[in-house]
Amino acid sequence: MDLVSLNTLGLRSCAKAMTRYRTASQLPELSDICRGYPAVFVLGGGSNVVLESLLESLVIKVESTGVGVHSETDAEIIVEAHAGESWHAFVSGCVDRGWNGLENLALIPGTVGAAPVQNIGAYGVELDQRFHSLVAWDMHEARMVDMDAADCRFSYRNSFFKQAAPGRWLILKVRFQLPKQWHPSLDYPDLRRHPALQRAASSVTPRQVFDAVCEIRRQKLPDPAVLGNAGSFFKNPIVTLAQYESIKATAPEMVAYPQDGGLYKLAAGWLIDRAGWKGRRVGAVGVHERQALVLVNYGGATAHDIKRLAESIRADVMNRFGVLLEQEPVPVS
Repeated sequence: MDLVSLNTLGLRSCAKAMTRYRTASQLPELSDICRGYPAVFVLGGGSNVVLESLLESLVIKVESTGVGVHSETDAEIIVEAHAGESWHAFVSGCVDRGWNGLENLALIPGTVGAAPVQNIGAYGVELDQRFHSLVAWDMHEARMVDMDAADCRFSYRNSFFKQAAPGRWLILKVRFQLPKQWHPSLDYPDLRRHPALQRAASSVTPRQVFDAVCEIRRQKLPDPAVLGNAGSFFKNPIVTLAQYESIKATAPEMVAYPQDGGLYKLAAGWLIDRAGWKGRRVGAVGVHERQALVLVNYGGATAHDIKRLAESIRADVMNRFGVLLEQEPVPVS
C-alpha cells in the first residue's frame, strides 16, 4: 500500500498491510487481525510521523467521523469528536457553533484522535487545558476504556500513548471541556501584536482569534499540500538556569520562557536559525526559509534523507549551545 499521500512530509513509503477503521463494530475483528502481525501502527492524518520506506507494521488508518455534544451544564459544554475527524475542521466547526476555547489551536494538521497523543499546543493554549476525557480501544485485551486527563499523563508534547506499546491503543473519541463564559487567550506575542485583535481590544471574538491564528500560521508555515512537511520538527528544549545563563551571556537576544522550578524553555527555532540552518537545502530535503523549526521535502525524499538532515542539525546545535534537540514526529518502521 502506497503511503506517500498519507503522510504530510510526502515521504516515499509503502506498507505491507493496511486496514481502515470507521466504526466501533470493527473493533473485535481488528484485535484479532492485529495478533497476526509483528507490530501495529495507528495512522491518523500522517502529520506527525516519519515513515520508513517499507513498513513491516500493520497500518490501521483511522477514518471514523462524527461530532456532537456529550453533556452540558450552565457553565460548560462537553464536545465529543470521533478520532478520524480533521482537527482543523473540528476546531472551525466548534467556532461556528459557538463552542469556544479551541480557536488558538486552529490550522494544526492531523486528526482529533492524534491530538491527545502529542498533547498538541500552539499560541498559548495546550490541548490538556481543554481536554475532558477520551474513549480508547485496548487492542491486546479487546475492550473499550474511558480515560481522563490523569490517565493520559499529559506533559509537554507527550502523553501516556507515546510511552505505551506501539499499536496497543486505538483512540476512538475525544471529549473537550469548553466554558460558556469565554475569555480570549492572547498572551502569545504574535497574537498580542496582531492588528485585528488590537483594534478589537476588549470586544475580541473567538472568530477573530481563529482567523488571526490561521493568518499567522499561514505566513510562517508551508502548506503540506504544496511543500511536504510535518510542522515543527523539534520540541522547544527545557534547560537549567545555568545552561540558560551560559547561552544568554554570548547571545543576549536569545528567546527563552521561564518555567516552573527555575527552568527555561528555549525556542528551538531560534537555536537552529542562529546555527545557520534556516533556508538550507540538502538534496531532496531542507530547512524552511521562513521557519527554522520546519524540515521540508522538496520531492522524492525518504525517511533516511530526513533523519540525516535532522541529525546534522541536532549535532550542530549541541556543539554550539550544549542543548539537545528532541524530535517531535514519531519514527515508524
